[in-house]
Amino acid sequence: MKNLAFLLLAAIAVGCSSQETTTTTTESTTTTETTTATTEKSLYDRLGGKEAITAVVDQFVANCAADKRINKFFKKTASNPKRLAAFKAKLVDQICEAAGGPCTYSGKDMKTAHKGMKVKGPHFDALVEDLTKALDKFKVSETEKSQLLAVLGPMKSDIVE
Repeated sequence: MKNLAFLLLAAIAVGCSSQETTTTTTESTTTTETTTATTEKSLYDRLGGKEAITAVVDQFVANCAADKRINKFFKKTASNPKRLAAFKAKLVDQICEAAGGPCTYSGKDMKTAHKGMKVKGPHFDALVEDLTKALDKFKVSETEKSQLLAVLGPMKSDIVE
């Protein structure tokens, strides 16, 4: 599986904000001010924490391994149980940390991780489809799915050769 799935690393913790309007009346003037308050939980919490992220990663990796369009990138890792377990653990840490969770990712950056792999645009697109299938299987809401997938577009230039 090499490091292709590490492209998920940058899932951002983006809190949604709500608008609150306050109206103050004094003797001769009325002032209305709008404040923005972040009231939602982190993306990590909204995804369901480390247990839920681990379940999605397990399904995502299985989807990639079964996907004939990209499974060639995963052969060495998939055939070695210790390597596969370490790969999944790093991927979970990467997503967890990026989503505002308590984990720390210690892997390579995307450009270094994918150097020389000859990943093309259709491979990247297949990977995104496989992740989307995993998120859909666990009924991740459109908001959280969109926030998690939003980072994939900009990462494409570091991954695709």
